[in-house]
Amino acid sequence: MGLTNVWIATLSDGLLRADQVVGLTAHATPALTGKPPRWLLDVTLRVPAGSGRADGWDVGILHRTLIQTPAEPVGAPEALARLLARLDREDAAGLIAAVPASGAKAGPASVVRFAFRPFEEDERA
Repeated sequence: MGLTNVWIATLSDGLLRADQVVGLTAHATPALTGKPPRWLLDVTLRVPAGSGRADGWDVGILHRTLIQTPAEPVGAPEALARLLARLDREDAAGLIAAVPASGAKAGPASVVRFAFRPFEEDERA
């Protein structure tokens, strides 16, 4: 039952259970008037999301943003995948949060780190 006790903090949607994640992507938002584009690091969940429209019901995949960065978070999806694989092997329990690397210079790429805080034994009960 891998990763049922590991949770991932999203930017604005709370916590997601890591065993529900089926995809990791980074993509740019379009530039808006007076606002530069931003990069989003997203997880894709294995649950469908639906919304109603005048012509019927539309079902698609559900994405949740973990962090926004001013430049491409090069290597961030791969780094999170490696962390999830390691935690799965360790049968870990805890919380993952994406954080911008402190002291990282703005440039063609942003550096994103993933902090894992294990739950204490008394928190697991």
